Amino acid sequence: MKVGWKTVMKQQKLVEKMTIEEKAAILSGKTVWQTREIDRLSIPSIFLSDGPHGIRKQAGAGDHLGLNASLNATCFPTAATIANSWNQDLGEEIGQALGEEAASMDVNILLGPGLNIKRSPLCGRNFEYFSEDPYLSGKMAASYIRGIQSKGVYACPKHLAVNSQELRRMAMDAVVDERTLREIYLTGFEIAVKEGHAKAIMSSYNQINGIYANEDKHLLTDILRKDWGFDGIVVTDWGGSNDHVKGVAAGSNLEMPSCGYDSAREVIAAVRNGKLKEADLDERVGELVDAVMELTSGKKLSDKNFDRNAHHQLARKAAAESMILLKNEKQILPLDTKKSIAVIGDFAFSPRYQGAGSSMVNPTKVEDMSSILQQYDLNILGMTRGYQRNGDVDENDRKFALNLAMNADIVIFCFGLDEISESEGLDRTHMRIPQDQIDLLQDISKVNENIIGILSAGSAIEMPWHTCCKAILHGYLNGQAGASATLDILTGKVNPSGRLAETYPISYEQTPAFRYYPSNEKTSEYRESVYVGYRYYDTSKVRVQYPFGFGLSYTEFTYSDLIIEEDGIKVSVTNTGDRDGAEVVQMYVGLPNAIVFRPEKELKGFVKVYLKAGESRQVRIPFDDKTFRYWNIKTGQWEIETGTYQIMVGASVADIRLTGMTERTGNSKGYPYNPAKMPYYYTGIVQKISDEEFRELLGHEIPNGSWSGNLGINDAICQMYYAKSRLARLIYRCLTKMKKKSEAQGKPDLNILFIYNMPFRGIAKMTGGAVSMEMVYGIVDVVNGHFMLGVKKIIGGYFRNRRNNKKYEKLLKGAGGKCR
Repeated sequence: MKVGWKTVMKQQKLVEKMTIEEKAAILSGKTVWQTREIDRLSIPSIFLSDGPHGIRKQAGAGDHLGLNASLNATCFPTAATIANSWNQDLGEEIGQALGEEAASMDVNILLGPGLNIKRSPLCGRNFEYFSEDPYLSGKMAASYIRGIQSKGVYACPKHLAVNSQELRRMAMDAVVDERTLREIYLTGFEIAVKEGHAKAIMSSYNQINGIYANEDKHLLTDILRKDWGFDGIVVTDWGGSNDHVKGVAAGSNLEMPSCGYDSAREVIAAVRNGKLKEADLDERVGELVDAVMELTSGKKLSDKNFDRNAHHQLARKAAAESMILLKNEKQILPLDTKKSIAVIGDFAFSPRYQGAGSSMVNPTKVEDMSSILQQYDLNILGMTRGYQRNGDVDENDRKFALNLAMNADIVIFCFGLDEISESEGLDRTHMRIPQDQIDLLQDISKVNENIIGILSAGSAIEMPWHTCCKAILHGYLNGQAGASATLDILTGKVNPSGRLAETYPISYEQTPAFRYYPSNEKTSEYRESVYVGYRYYDTSKVRVQYPFGFGLSYTEFTYSDLIIEEDGIKVSVTNTGDRDGAEVVQMYVGLPNAIVFRPEKELKGFVKVYLKAGESRQVRIPFDDKTFRYWNIKTGQWEIETGTYQIMVGASVADIRLTGMTERTGNSKGYPYNPAKMPYYYTGIVQKISDEEFRELLGHEIPNGSWSGNLGINDAICQMYYAKSRLARLIYRCLTKMKKKSEAQGKPDLNILFIYNMPFRGIAKMTGGAVSMEMVYGIVDVVNGHFMLGVKKIIGGYFRNRRNNKKYEKLLKGAGGKCR
């Protein structure tokens, strides 16, 4: 029940019985994955778990980075893969399976899906995110959320908001104008909340315009709760709480993981000295307790089993529907079963089917191509690795691969990005596939022109070698059943229907944020504004390798009879080929000669339609509240500009089949920009935006993001290279050496990466209460060259923290029970 924008507490009487010590304590985690229970009031603990594409519930001691083994779960294709299906029904089906598996493991909140916008192809976590487009991201996320929550488990979409990089993600400031924030980086979350009805949401690590996301009242209250009607709980990313008191005041409910009682003491002190309103504390506690009781009250004992085979088959179906056929010269695919085939590539034997980091799943089973080829009617001449993904060279194997290729009619070459290329905590430095793989591909092409490239990569790559392949099938990171899905398409059992959810540029230097990504020391300036992904390439007429929305089929589709109505469009689609197949009909909207600068076209609707050979069907795509709107920074609201809008329907952003026009009467109350002061934003040529023009876009001075002077609690540990303390600089050199060693081995050490990019305050937030903020200030004093002063704070703080924790425990027990 809501009164205005506020949710009336269902458990208000329960909250009224709580002491202030219990209220403050329950807003921080009990362990890495659990909330605190209050036994005397029968408020149980709930369990949270990673799970964007599979449940990662650890069997033993929990840790954020997945260093300890987790229970077996189905590893579905990653979000970046499933987005290529453009199928919301499939997303919901996967969500149901995820919810079912979570419930079987007594997981109450599933931390996913991830729907941050792919601002740059270099973001190390792009494999976890859906798209460069907010509309597609939001629609796919909403489908997952509906599926997960249908099983009595909360979904927790993440990371709100503008979390576009892994480098120093806990210690960087995203400098972005309000219009870009709303239109590009928040619209997906808006759809996830309004259409998916998400019951939880995770705040991001970073600052947004100088304010940490978890402390941003404009974001968490004004936008999330008031504008979107969110009535769930806000959870911090693990270790992402900067100032817990400010977080509670802003609208954040749960600080994770366990931070001991230091944060709780800060909350109580803030209430008593007037810095935090007790009403705000009660609201946050009420929202959290409502969620806990809803998730646990009357819940039957969960079935500890789920149908592993059925979920594996769903993973196979999902992978097959999400793979993209990028190239198919002379219809080399589907494979001719009579022709001899050589299978070459490390990935054929050891598939790369998921990314690295907190999302890593312990799968119920994993297929590899080399082991299941015998299940298909193919004439396999031989198989070999040919290269080692870690860069080691086996000349004998390489020679064998070339000889095998020379004697085969067709070569299936399996290649892609290795594990170190894509990982949480680490951004890529380039968009290239490892050179040893490309060298072998090029050598094979000299002895056999019939190469079918099978790609494995969770994000966009440069493809200067594409001419070596007659066909390219991109599997992304396609989960534990990816091998059979790949062979289903290669043999024609499945007609490929995946379409790219992101653009593939020719080179990284041509991407819109090339000069601004990832950040200049502390700040990352979003100078490209709304021109992200295809919005930039299309508007600025930059040639790309493969455009947004692109994908081939084994059949052909034609479009006809576009009808534009007041509330949507209708269009007829015909399968003119000789195979059954599916087409993704995409609707783009543009406003030629707009007064307010905007991309040439933007995705505003889509539908996937399955047609038998020769079948024709009329499909409808509705308009909604996002079809024509833009954010007016002058009036602070969504508005529509009066004009004649182009409605463009096609098979990709670069393959528009039908175009029509529709008149719209706007409601603008004053336009926000002066075109004379923002010439490049009006052309879309945004790679070299001047300070003057960016300042005009922001509406204020550009923050100075330079590092200088003493280090503070919010500076990253990797900044210790300029610390005044010799000891700190030595620790920095040791960490850097360990980081480089793990990278050289081809497997990122997630623990080192996390520490390397973590701000000093994170030490208090990630040590289960063993370190207090007083001790952190002492550590910073040592780093800044005040050794004795700092050591005194650390030692004194340690004993004070222990003493105060014991005192807090007694206060909780004195309330008549336990708060654990």
